Amino acid sequence: VIRLGLFLGFSYIGMVLAMRSNKEDFALIIPFVRFTSQNKPDVLFVVDTSVIIDGRIVELFERRFLEGIVIVPKFVLRELQQIADSNDPVKRTRGRRGLDILNRMRRLPNTDVKIHDADFPEETGVDAKLVRLARNLQAKLLTNDFNLSKVAELQSVSCLNVTELGQLMKPVILPGEMLNLRIVREGKEPGQGVGYLGDGTMVVVNGGKNYIGKQVQVCVSTLLQTGAGVIIFANLPDSRPAETN
Repeated sequence: VIRLGLFLGFSYIGMVLAMRSNKEDFALIIPFVRFTSQNKPDVLFVVDTSVIIDGRIVELFERRFLEGIVIVPKFVLRELQQIADSNDPVKRTRGRRGLDILNRMRRLPNTDVKIHDADFPEETGVDAKLVRLARNLQAKLLTNDFNLSKVAELQSVSCLNVTELGQLMKPVILPGEMLNLRIVREGKEPGQGVGYLGDGTMVVVNGGKNYIGKQVQVCVSTLLQTGAGVIIFANLPDSRPAETN
C-alpha cells in the first residue's frame, strides 16, 4: 500500500511539473508527444493598390480562405486617394472603388486592417517600398501586379498574385467539350462571334456572327494560353472547323 501511494504521489507531482514546463521539456518526459499552440501567430498581408481596387480579396477574407492582419501602407493609401481625386472619370471610379473595398474589409468580423506609417523615402518606387515593408514585417505580399510578383520572388518575399490564383481556380476545359453561352459581338475574323463564360473566359465561335444576341451550344476545338488567361476557340455543332492555310 505504501509503495502504491508513493508511486501515485510521485506520478502526480511529475505530471504537474511537466504541465508547468514548456513544450520541449514535456516532450522529454513523454517521448514523441508534441503539443501545438492554440495561439498561432497572426499572418501578416501587405496589400498594394492593384489588389485593393480589384476587390476579390474581400471575398477571400470574408470566406476565410485567407486569415490574418491586412497591412495597408500609408503610401498605398495616398496613392488610392490620388487616384480617387483624379480628373479622369475612369481613374476616379477605380480609386473610389478601392477606398470602398478597404472600408468593407474593415467591417469584416475576423479581419484586422491596419495602416502602416513606414515610408522608406530612400526607395524611389512604390514597388520597392512594398517589397521592403513585406520583408521587414515577414509578411506575405498580396498583389495583382505580375512584375511586382516577380520582383518579390527574386528577393525571397512570399507573394500571392490574386489574378494567378483566379486562373488556377477556373475549371479545366478540354477540346471536345460542349459549352452553353451567349454570342455578344463579332470576332476579328470573318464570320466569328464572341461570347464569354461565367468566369469571364473569352470564347471565339467560328460561324457565330449570325447568332449574336442568342444563346447557343458550341463544341470546344482548341485553347490558346495568353498572358491574360485562356482564349477558347469553338465551333457550332453543325459546322466544320475552319480551314487554315
